Amino acid sequence: MRCPYCKHHDSKVLDTSHDANGGIRRRRECQKCQQRFSSYERPILATPLLIKQDGARQEFDREKLARGIRISCAKRPVSAADIERMIGQVESKLQKLGKAEVSSRVVGDLVMETLKEVDQVAYIRYAIVYLGLHDLQSIRTEIDRLIKD
Repeated sequence: MRCPYCKHHDSKVLDTSHDANGGIRRRRECQKCQQRFSSYERPILATPLLIKQDGARQEFDREKLARGIRISCAKRPVSAADIERMIGQVESKLQKLGKAEVSSRVVGDLVMETLKEVDQVAYIRYAIVYLGLHDLQSIRTEIDRLIKD
């Protein structure tokens, strides 16, 4: 691993920890400048192509997913770590499906599922766009369903 400070090629691993998604975090120390830094390793699994409503196929875009979740969580008490965790969960579930192609609705449903657990207002914000809730009655119906659950 190359040191981000002095670009030296040798570093010593001081600590290793694992996360729930199969990733590995390593705490390292450069052998030349003695600066400490962390590296993160995660398995690279193929994410499926997304089939849009019009039939077009599109690569999964982690950044597009992140933008949608961040917008729905704006000005809500949802930490950046929670948002990253949600993004990781959705991506991991898509990879675990083991399919070459999935409907884009699957991604939306996974996001709805995770947002519902984290912040109900963010869930409603996302639902307004994702489910196409265009009037107050449809929004109220979704809120009533959320309260009922």
